[in-house]
Amino acid sequence: MSDVIHPTAFVSSEAQIGPGIRVWHHCQVRERAVVGANCILGKGVYVDAGVIIGNNVKVQNGASLYRGVTLEDGVFIGPHACLTNDCYPRAITPQGRLKTDKDWEAGLILVKYGASIGAGAIILPNVTIGRFAMVGAGSVVTHDVPDHGLALGVPARLVGHVCSCGRRLAERGRAEQAVTFYCAHCTREITLPINAESGGPST
Repeated sequence: MSDVIHPTAFVSSEAQIGPGIRVWHHCQVRERAVVGANCILGKGVYVDAGVIIGNNVKVQNGASLYRGVTLEDGVFIGPHACLTNDCYPRAITPQGRLKTDKDWEAGLILVKYGASIGAGAIILPNVTIGRFAMVGAGSVVTHDVPDHGLALGVPARLVGHVCSCGRRLAERGRAEQAVTFYCAHCTREITLPINAESGGPST
C-alpha cells in the first residue's frame, strides 16, 4: 500500500514515518515523532514531538497525543481522545513568567499492544494501559489499567475484562493464583493473575 499524506497535513521533516501510512486532513506530526507502518492518522490528529506510535495503529479524528506518549502495535485511539502529559498544568511560573519546556517535565503514558481508548476519553500522565485493555468513551483514566481490563467512568474504574476481540468476558473459574475468563463471541479462554490483596484480577 502506498503512503497517503493529505496536502493539508503537516508532517515534520524530522519525523520518522513508516510505509503504508495514511495521514488525513489537517493532521500534524511534529519533530522526532516516530510513526510505524500501516498506521492511520485521522482528520485533525495532533502528534506531539517525540511521540512513538507502533505499527497498525489507528488514531481517529481530532485525537491529541502529547509528548511522552508511546503507543504499541495495534492500538486504537478513538475520536477526540486526549493523552496528556502535564501533572501540574500552569501557563505561568509562580513569578508570573510564561512557562517554557524547561519549566516542567513531561509525564509518560504507555498504551500496550492491542488496547483501545474510546471516543473523548482523557488519559492522565504516568499511566499504563495494558494489552488488549479497553477504556470506555468519555472516561478519565487516572490509574493503570491491567491487561484485558475494562475501565469506565470519571474517574475510570475497573468494571470487568474484555477479550482480544473486544467483547466482555465472563468468569469461568478461579485457581489460587489466576482467574480464567471465557468469551461467548469468539470462544477464547483467557487466564489472568489474581491480585493478592484484592482477591480479584490485577488492577
